[in-house]
Amino acid sequence: MTASAYGRVAVLYGGRSAEREVSLKSGAAVLAALERQGVEAVGYDPAEGGLTGLEALAPDRVFIALHGRGGEDGTLQGALELLGLPYTGSGVLASALGMDKQRTKLVWQALGLPTPAARMLDARSDWDGVVAALGLPLIVKPVHEGSTLGISIVDSREALEAAYHEAARFDARVMAERFVAGEEYTVSLLGDAILPAIRVEVPGGFYDYEAKYVSNDTRYHLPCGLAPADEAALGALCREAFAAIGGEGWGRVDVMRDADGDFWLLEVNTVPGMTDHSLVPQAAAHAGLDFEALVLRILDTTLATPHP
Repeated sequence: MTASAYGRVAVLYGGRSAEREVSLKSGAAVLAALERQGVEAVGYDPAEGGLTGLEALAPDRVFIALHGRGGEDGTLQGALELLGLPYTGSGVLASALGMDKQRTKLVWQALGLPTPAARMLDARSDWDGVVAALGLPLIVKPVHEGSTLGISIVDSREALEAAYHEAARFDARVMAERFVAGEEYTVSLLGDAILPAIRVEVPGGFYDYEAKYVSNDTRYHLPCGLAPADEAALGALCREAFAAIGGEGWGRVDVMRDADGDFWLLEVNTVPGMTDHSLVPQAAAHAGLDFEALVLRILDTTLATPHP
């Protein structure tokens, strides 16, 4: 591919979600990488001018670096479909489904894929019943947020209600999920390729927002330390999980491995981070793909068959 073949590329970042700051960093990194490759690229924050401002830029295609609601949940994808603009990542259905942790889980369960049991919560929930069903500790999380925003680990029935109210600050829909003690892995998918798995190790034991984007103490193990057969099984599971929601182009699947060696699917990211702390660029680099090449590989998907 020559740089001119892409035409004008609009890199969308920022937005109005709780992940705005991370999105700004992702988008700036992507934009700089495209410019270094000679691609005509322009950054655009939809929070400033909406779709009208985007149309005024007259782009030929769009690189989505918007995380969270309004960028990763199918709404933007639907708008771009109506505008006839090719874009990176998954289509409308997969984006909406992947953003909804509960409905993603329901699809996985229907297909017999391993994912921890969960219960939906509201202000009138039977807290004792939730603990009886899921055990302790458990995880409380907003259904539609990423970057571990609003997530708590709950060790007691008394802490459960408070954790619900904390998560409800981020989303009207909140779920409790069985806690899986063990090692955390993430697998990035790029087209038909499964990138090397990463094992995430956090000194504090919880891979929260601070550990993801701020702390320099978080350790990312590449190679991940799994036996080749186990890593192959993990990659195949993540590919199946991504395909189950209709994922396309690129994405990331987060997984826990328990003490018995069993893998448990946690969630899908259809617009993963592209910051200096992000996992997809690390996995790609380990596979011999530098950041510039990774960005172009993702952008190449906009030249293929349109989203269904």
